[in-house]
Amino acid sequence: MKVDTLYFGEMEIKEESLIHFEAGLPGFQDEKKFIVLKLPDNKAFQILQSIQTRELAFVLTVPYFTYQDYEFDLDNGTISQLDIEKPEDVSVYSIVTLQDTLKNSTLNLQAPVVINVRNNKGKQIVLNDQRYKTKHPLQPESEGVAHASSYTKSR
Repeated sequence: MKVDTLYFGEMEIKEESLIHFEAGLPGFQDEKKFIVLKLPDNKAFQILQSIQTRELAFVLTVPYFTYQDYEFDLDNGTISQLDIEKPEDVSVYSIVTLQDTLKNSTLNLQAPVVINVRNNKGKQIVLNDQRYKTKHPLQPESEGVAHASSYTKSR
């Protein structure tokens, strides 16, 4: 299928690579199908592109690149909704807010995007954890900043 993307123009994508967000994303409840696009020659960032709305594209990164001890529990409702069977099924991303420099850019650690890579179901969850904010530095200046490394899940 053809998708008109914000950063790459029109692209041919495979339907089986679509990520399905049953409830949409916060603020975009009608947007339910996205694709994760890799950036050429850049393993740190990807694009979460709506297949419905060309202008709706988010820059993503794996938060563990910067915050090695980032962790949170997935609630049973999310585990069930995404049909998660084991931790290896899960990829976690943070939405990046790009500024004029990477030093001024931020990560949203309060609302990670969780994707079950086995079945391509996704959900952006909002954490009720005071350690995490919507604007963590993409390049922290000190080791005293909360870091991220693995997710944990509750049963």
